[in-house]
Amino acid sequence: MTPTATAGLTTTKASFIELAQADGQVFIRQPYELYSEENHETWRQLYARIRPRWEKYANRRFLEGIEQLAMDPQNVPRLEDINRFLAPLSGFTAQAVSGYVPAYVFFDCLRQRSFPTTITIRDGGTLDYLPEPDIFHDVAGHVPMHTDRVFADVLVRFGEVARHAAELAREIPDEDERLRRVESNIKALARFFWFTVEFGLLRQGRELKAYGSGLLSSFGELAHCLESPDVQRFPFRLEWVINQYFEIDHYQPLLFIVDSFDHLFEQVDELERWMQAGRLNNVSPGEPKVDEADLRSFLDAGSSR
Repeated sequence: MTPTATAGLTTTKASFIELAQADGQVFIRQPYELYSEENHETWRQLYARIRPRWEKYANRRFLEGIEQLAMDPQNVPRLEDINRFLAPLSGFTAQAVSGYVPAYVFFDCLRQRSFPTTITIRDGGTLDYLPEPDIFHDVAGHVPMHTDRVFADVLVRFGEVARHAAELAREIPDEDERLRRVESNIKALARFFWFTVEFGLLRQGRELKAYGSGLLSSFGELAHCLESPDVQRFPFRLEWVINQYFEIDHYQPLLFIVDSFDHLFEQVDELERWMQAGRLNNVSPGEPKVDEADLRSFLDAGSSR
């Protein structure tokens, strides 16, 4: 069946995405003509209600990025329009994907200054939370940060660390030990990414601001993360971050603060040094779970070089 313009691109309900996944396509085009009026209305509602909270809680570079991208508050963005403004600023582009991207593939895209971007949008009846990423999370939460050259370089550097993890795996002769170490390394990388790129806090003068996309795309958690007494906020400590499990289905009770994006870049450098020294080979158990596809993506990358 060929998707029609009335089908829409609603998360978990889009026949275009189902067909792409069935065909094994990961990187796809953005079929803009398939967005329904309901999809655009959902974008309008999400954007309108969170904009005042961005002004209050988001870091300065994010707010500048929103303006630099000329993001349309009335309609779902066209990625080609976003990229026209984004690429000259940091070399990054947003690349449409059909859904889940295995961990190594995702991180290696960052190394190449390409951000895998979901093109569906959540149902208008569930504005507050959905477990799957959508275009509002990816474009309104992540992409404005990519306009900052230093932050963009952090993502590239992180992708390089992931590549080196795959290369190290190739050097381990015992298969069981290789699997164990790679799983531990992936868990450490995922935790670092979660507590920085997804849910990081930043010192901005005497204030704390949000820079993590999971915070910046959440109307409720953006205020909660900086106002609630239930949230523990600690200066970034690498040993804490890589050993701290997280869960995705509720507001985060523990967040970490970096002093600047230069500071964050230094922490990625330190992460690689720790990996090279074997200090990521035995991180604490617990979430996130490393599934077979993520594990295989690192093993295949390491074996193919």
